[in-house]
Amino acid sequence: MPKLKLALALTTWVGMACAADAPREISYRDAHGLIVIPAASQARPGDAGARAHTNIRILFPGYVRAANSTPPAGYETPASLACVYGFVAPVLGCNPASVTAVATGGSNVVVLVDAYDDPTAASDLAVYSAQFGLPAITNSNFQVVYASGTKPPQDPLGAWELEESLDIEMAHALAPGAKVILVEANSENNSDLFTAETVAAGLATAAGGGVVSNSWGEYEFVGETSYEKIFTGAHVVFIASTGDEPGTLFPSVLQHVIGAGGTSINRTAGTYISQTTWDYAGGGSSLYVTVPSYQSGVKRIAKRVGAYRGVPDFAFDANPDTGVVLYDTTPYFGQTLDWAVVGGTSVAAPSLAATINSAGRFADSTVAELTRVYRVSARHVDWTDITLGFCGSNGGAKAGRGYNFCTGIGVPNGYGGK
Repeated sequence: MPKLKLALALTTWVGMACAADAPREISYRDAHGLIVIPAASQARPGDAGARAHTNIRILFPGYVRAANSTPPAGYETPASLACVYGFVAPVLGCNPASVTAVATGGSNVVVLVDAYDDPTAASDLAVYSAQFGLPAITNSNFQVVYASGTKPPQDPLGAWELEESLDIEMAHALAPGAKVILVEANSENNSDLFTAETVAAGLATAAGGGVVSNSWGEYEFVGETSYEKIFTGAHVVFIASTGDEPGTLFPSVLQHVIGAGGTSINRTAGTYISQTTWDYAGGGSSLYVTVPSYQSGVKRIAKRVGAYRGVPDFAFDANPDTGVVLYDTTPYFGQTLDWAVVGGTSVAAPSLAATINSAGRFADSTVAELTRVYRVSARHVDWTDITLGFCGSNGGAKAGRGYNFCTGIGVPNGYGGK
């Protein structure tokens, strides 16, 4: 049995024991603490083609499920991420305990598509911003839009609200000059999410260009290519998480969507050393989407990808053990977390969306964005190649020089080539 499946089978925690089909969360232990995969981040039978899941994992350091009144020490902050990825002047070590300079880029909009209503979105983002020295939250830089025109219900378990806090906080942290718009779908059903996607694209176009981020996905399905048209818009770039387990997810595999993969940040006593793969990051060749011109047209990429679309395109920190700090006061599974540590490719999608926004090019389309990215991807001044590690059942794919199915072309190094 693969290492991940064995670990999860041994440590499954039933969140609601009163019914056999009740929602479950899964937990497992590693050297850093207890890692929880919310029910909303797990695929269910019949999901493919019908319903999406998030891609988030919660880390409880020291194996204790408890709320934190202050940000847990040693995990990634807006300033440490800006330092690691070259968005601010370099500081040796990029230690989260000492760096304070945050990114200052961003314009137009970053639009986040999520399911259900997060009633504490604005207040949580305000606390997060004040803690880390980001611009204060006002009506001019943050907005919640109901995709259907009426307020959606809440996720009764609070997992999608946790996702929403993560998305808006990462977007504001790395593109603080942009307006962050949270578009809330009525549910995680595709029909509702697609409605929200269309609304999001319209908002980005109206703003003169922007990035639409999706931290959700589902297993691939026959006919998925017919939805390419949903993920298009004038001067809009779309991005989606590639997932937190082996294989590929829709919509990240679509030709008109950037696939956001995951890495691990390696530190020694707080000092940044390197980035390697994250064992559980999703990626690979699409089952149904043929290779797009931006991959087939670059010989060194085409050789790695083959006849079908390869994901991810590029990556960002996603390992919960090297996770990011967030603030969320909507109860998750009945427990208020306040300050928490999270990972998953749900971190990568909004972070990379914010990076692309801050680069300021506002490409005509995702295809135009990726055509340029792949053409200049060999310029290592703009991208850091991830050459060490494995992903996918702890060895299904491996990193190496150039494009790979764990981290794509690598991770950002500043705003060049984006």
